[in-house]
Amino acid sequence: MIHKFNMDGINIVMDINSGAVHIIDNEAYDVLDFYKELDKEKIINKLSDKYDKEDIKKAYEEIKELEDEGLLYGDDEYINHEQFKNRDQVIKALCLNVAHDCNLKCSYCFASQGDFGGERKLMDLETGKKAFDFLIKNSGKRRNLEVDFFGGEPLMNFNVVKELVKYGREQEKIHNKNFRFTITTNGILLNDEITDFINENMHNIVLSLDGRKDVNDSMRPTMNDKGCYDIIVPKYQKLIEKRGDKEYFVRGTFTRKNLDFSKDVMHFYDLGMTKTSVEPVVDDESNPFALREEDLPKIFEEYELLAKEYAKKKINKEKFTFFHFMIDLNQGPCIIKRITACGAGTEYVSITPEGDIYPCHQFVGNEDYKLANLYDEKIILKQNLVEGFRNAHVYAKDDCKNCWAKFYCSGGCHANALNFNGDVLKPYKLGCEMQKKRIECAMMVKAKELLEG
Repeated sequence: MIHKFNMDGINIVMDINSGAVHIIDNEAYDVLDFYKELDKEKIINKLSDKYDKEDIKKAYEEIKELEDEGLLYGDDEYINHEQFKNRDQVIKALCLNVAHDCNLKCSYCFASQGDFGGERKLMDLETGKKAFDFLIKNSGKRRNLEVDFFGGEPLMNFNVVKELVKYGREQEKIHNKNFRFTITTNGILLNDEITDFINENMHNIVLSLDGRKDVNDSMRPTMNDKGCYDIIVPKYQKLIEKRGDKEYFVRGTFTRKNLDFSKDVMHFYDLGMTKTSVEPVVDDESNPFALREEDLPKIFEEYELLAKEYAKKKINKEKFTFFHFMIDLNQGPCIIKRITACGAGTEYVSITPEGDIYPCHQFVGNEDYKLANLYDEKIILKQNLVEGFRNAHVYAKDDCKNCWAKFYCSGGCHANALNFNGDVLKPYKLGCEMQKKRIECAMMVKAKELLEG
């Protein structure tokens, strides 16, 4: 399977199964339209009114050489790969919902302004420690483990976060593990003490901000219906300056109200926030801010505008990272990751303040998907659910089997599939289309760097 496209004057062809990506000339680009259907002479005759015959012949022969080398039209044999068939059943990451409460009331919040449709509650230290113990016990021989302090707003439970980091460091030495901590925050409660603690202890931090002041404040009001932009931006800038070269991401959400979201990404850059991500809102079309299929042309246009600007900055060696344009063409993700995605319900789980265990934070509150509870006499995850997620890979999804993007998106988000289609095996179509566009943009950026960098 191949996928070819043109963006900003560059012809790119991707071989999906081998992972090879090629920059090609116009002759080869057009030859590929007929390569599998016609022989060389017929292709030459078909294109001879557009190109010189020798150039067409040369293009054909170069394509044939790439095919012979397995770099075009490669075979898909991943389903039979030993690493996939015999993959370990270990948990390597926790989303720890230390706060089912929030001090903002974002319009698009999937967590119902932090309480996930239930009681507002903070996780106590005992439950947090049990979560760490559960992760360690179920991590097998894996040494590097990840814990994301999440909410709601996790800084509303900062003292427990501090104690759990301390507990994790103690357990590392006992069990020969290495914890990498992340925290996701809206920034309202940041102060010098918390900032210093985060910069010292968190491997990564996700800072929520939607972009320009009017965009952010229209969707992310405080409890008294005031905007939060002026409160949090100076705090973020201070944290980032102190953080130095350590990882962070400023994460926004674009909606139907700011389809010109490339301006929000560049606004981050102008604020000195050079590691960014802006995600499309995921919500039902009944909400006025929800994205619709008719919005896709404008969304695609924005991704291309952003990609062109991003490529310029990359070529000029400016520090700038946009999460969705990050792509590794040298090695890329492992085979298992390409096929099975995030590992929700198998390698990754979310734990609530009550100790309930869910496949991921977006399933929290859906009782049909509760796997177990930390306070069960014997913690046994519901195997029918675990196996369901284990087998929710790209080969099990009809919409993914023949999709060129399957090894880049790995089948998409299970929660979005369930919420929109009632089935984790039926991907969220709008999300698929945006993901494919982002992949093309990322490829174009890489091509620009190679050609002009």
